[in-house]
Amino acid sequence: MRKTYILMLLTGIFILVQAGCTTNFEEMNTDSNNTPNALPRQLLAPALINTLKYNMIRNRNLNNELMQVTVNISDAEGLVFRYDIRDNLGPYLWDGWFSQLTNFKDIYRLSSTDPNYNKSYMGISLICQSWIYSLLTDTFGDVPYFDSNKARTDKVYEPAFDKQKDIYLDIFSKLEEANTLLAANTAITAGSDPVFSGNISRWRKFGNSLYLRLLLRLSGKAEVAGDCIAKIKQIVNTDAPAYPVMAGNDDSAILRWTGIAPYISPYYTIRAADFRAPAICSFFIDNLVRWQDPRINITYGTGGVNRWGIAPYSGEFLGVPSGYAQGQGDAKKSYFYSLDQTVSGITPPAINLQSEPMTGMIMNYAELQFILAEAAAKGWISGSPETYYNNGTKSSITLWLPSWSVDVATYLANADIQWVDTESLDEKMEKIHLQKYYSLFLTDLQQWFEYRRTGHPVLPKGSGLKNNGIMPARLRYPVYVQSTNPANYKLAIASQGPDAISTQVWWQKP
Repeated sequence: MRKTYILMLLTGIFILVQAGCTTNFEEMNTDSNNTPNALPRQLLAPALINTLKYNMIRNRNLNNELMQVTVNISDAEGLVFRYDIRDNLGPYLWDGWFSQLTNFKDIYRLSSTDPNYNKSYMGISLICQSWIYSLLTDTFGDVPYFDSNKARTDKVYEPAFDKQKDIYLDIFSKLEEANTLLAANTAITAGSDPVFSGNISRWRKFGNSLYLRLLLRLSGKAEVAGDCIAKIKQIVNTDAPAYPVMAGNDDSAILRWTGIAPYISPYYTIRAADFRAPAICSFFIDNLVRWQDPRINITYGTGGVNRWGIAPYSGEFLGVPSGYAQGQGDAKKSYFYSLDQTVSGITPPAINLQSEPMTGMIMNYAELQFILAEAAAKGWISGSPETYYNNGTKSSITLWLPSWSVDVATYLANADIQWVDTESLDEKMEKIHLQKYYSLFLTDLQQWFEYRRTGHPVLPKGSGLKNNGIMPARLRYPVYVQSTNPANYKLAIASQGPDAISTQVWWQKP
């Protein structure tokens, strides 16, 4: 009797559930990121948002600490600013980036098999795949590439690690294909695109500008330098109409957070006390003070505003040195305002990066100008390196302060950082990369990558640095990879070198 009663009860519940289902139940309960029926327009925005989440969190607590934007005031072990890198930093990026690659690959697959055959979604997918794979290989070195993200489609559960050289060369092929696909200018749903609102020409410009970033990264590697330099010249000079690049700040690739779900900045969810905890580093702030940079003008006067939301200390912008030994750190001074703060007597209230729309930085026009300044200074392309340098500096400021109208040459001369043709190439590189450092503020790990490539800008070295005082060259692979993909992990370290932060990736090696 008891069994019969339970069976009748379960049957009744099943009938009620079935009766309560609507005809659009399947559509309402579909996860667009994990269904074969998802549309490219459903996948694009979530994939971009999630990728930027990983980039922004590690920009804040990895890049900024390594590159002396901020410094943690602590005597604890395992602090990034001392080059004491713990293994828990890598898996967040590894897992996050590979997970979003699945979504971007699905966009390409679904677009290529759709009856309408949308070339623009395919091209955007290839650009975003290239962007993420470049972040992965520049962070870890050799990584799964050709067989990655094939567990669901091809049952590949232990993908091989591919050499960085092969990864880069295939990324270049992807960017070539994207440029061709986007040339058709096929329309997409504007609301599906939180970066360019469906403007295909801007996606194409971003893809080719990203191409220049990555070509420049390999330009010092002897075995591919000639081809990379020739391609840079082709894109910029000899075949420029076929490779449009960013032409102004409006072309910058930025996902601007609106504060309305799902476009809520990852910084917004950080506890306010934690967000304002790191001190501003003296390297980062002292240059801005010396140059009288308008982005940190405390008075909100005609010269600019405190655009980066940096709190003054006793009426001044003061930082603390990085790399200090345990027990020898200075007291915290300036810091980044948090969401819950206002400034007494100053209108408007304190600007803070937690609620700032512009923090979704992917690549901006100023970075491109500094890429061209370096290429011109080295004689690879035509054009004046001084013009590119000046344009980059101005664009870096006006991206944040569109109304800034000071003559940039005057600004540079007053700050004693003007272009000087008679200086050595190394001196020119320091000037370019010091300004580029500020243009890369908030752009994932690019400051760290560029420092590893060039050694610029020159950073002061504190006595507390580990790793023999040498900037870490990579992050270690996630520990679990050793057990889940042991054979390929061993092959990777046998080829690349020990799984250590001191092991240089391929493009860093002589």
